[in-house]
Amino acid sequence: MASPCNDNLLLATDSYKVTHHRQYPPGTETVYSYFESRGGKFPEVLFFGLQYIIKRWLVGQVVTREKIEEAKAFSDAHLGPGLFNYSGWMHILEKHGGRLPIRIKAVPEGTVIPYKNVMVTVENTDPKCYWLTNYLETLLVQVWYPCTVATNSRAQKTVIAEYLNETAGSLDELPSKLRDFGCRGSTSIESAAVGGAAHLINFNGTATIAGAVLARDYYGCEMAAFAIPAAEHSTITSWTKEREADAYKNMLTTFPDGTVACVSDSYDILHACENIWGSQLKEMVEDRGMRGAGPLVIRPDSGDPATIVVQVLDILGSKFGYETNSKGFKVLPPYVRILQGDGVNYESLKEILANVKRHGWSVENVSYGSGGGLLQKVDRDMLKFAFKCSYAIVNGQLVNVYKDPVTDHGKISKKGRLTLELDAEGHYFTTTEGRGDAAKDLLVTVFENGELLKEYTFDEIRQRAEVPLCKVCTTV
Repeated sequence: MASPCNDNLLLATDSYKVTHHRQYPPGTETVYSYFESRGGKFPEVLFFGLQYIIKRWLVGQVVTREKIEEAKAFSDAHLGPGLFNYSGWMHILEKHGGRLPIRIKAVPEGTVIPYKNVMVTVENTDPKCYWLTNYLETLLVQVWYPCTVATNSRAQKTVIAEYLNETAGSLDELPSKLRDFGCRGSTSIESAAVGGAAHLINFNGTATIAGAVLARDYYGCEMAAFAIPAAEHSTITSWTKEREADAYKNMLTTFPDGTVACVSDSYDILHACENIWGSQLKEMVEDRGMRGAGPLVIRPDSGDPATIVVQVLDILGSKFGYETNSKGFKVLPPYVRILQGDGVNYESLKEILANVKRHGWSVENVSYGSGGGLLQKVDRDMLKFAFKCSYAIVNGQLVNVYKDPVTDHGKISKKGRLTLELDAEGHYFTTTEGRGDAAKDLLVTVFENGELLKEYTFDEIRQRAEVPLCKVCTTV
């Protein structure tokens, strides 16, 4: 049976790029391009995911005669006979053993960098393969997705950290405060893996197994995330409405130790909290606390998130009591917590946190799960990612290349060879037109001529990407 996904690098491009070897000026020897965020929703970008693409697609012999013949046959039918660069690919096979004569430099993964700065540069190392640089654009630009998910996730971590600092005084629980619930809404297991791993740069909780597997297989992290036993609606509603209390009791008896989460809105979340958890099963819940067995996490899953979370907090507080912490905010007993896993995104999260604080509750009482808002409701334009040629050598002449459309000057591209440097205050800036100091260039050669030259671990990426408030608290 044929593979459901394309594993032929030669076909992992846009159709029209197959014809580009004929479009560059005669005598072209080098094409040098770069990748950046031109702006967008957030002022800075967390760079992550290039190592996965390189390992998955570029390392070693990735060009074979079979792949060349397959791509030629496809292109002849798709574009018309004679347009496929058969001799160019055969040159790579015969001279380079099927290894790509390409150099990729990139900012270290986990770096948080202001937009409009170079993050990646790509150039050919064989003058006969000038056309290869931008042939790889289609594949390499897909790093936009893990960068965007990681950036969006980190922005939410920053907001949660601020509210925890204000209402709890401790950031110890921060890494587990936002869980990835997005696998089922992803377009594929691979996209869930890539996005899921990107989220795990910032947090250690997930329901997306694929993300943790990618972190293990491509970034050397044996276990990047942790999960807990949790109910879904089918495991509750199959007991029927009349036996809803039995369904909840079953969760407590089946999982007597450790944290357990139970979705409780199948019929009436307020009734469930008031009359079932807070009355019929109250002693069993309190027993978990006396035994130090781990908390029951009650999960609302419908209604307006900012409203329902506070309503549930108020009911649970009236039933189980609460203490006031050193910051003056109410905290439920440690054996009862809430998980809001519906309707959570960057915007709604801020509303929920603000409303929890407004009603006198510490945000430490609540954790969050996000699906579509984390892995699906993003696109390349959210951070305006682009890959553009900025430099070429044609007939021995150095050419600074750029675009500046009169209809949208926001799409102006950079000129010449680029470096990424730090100024005296430690701020990133990009130098253009070859005027940078190579000794100060922060871009690292990560791939050259078929070899991965620099490999990052998940742990170091996490450390590099940590939010400022956590770094401050760690050093105090």
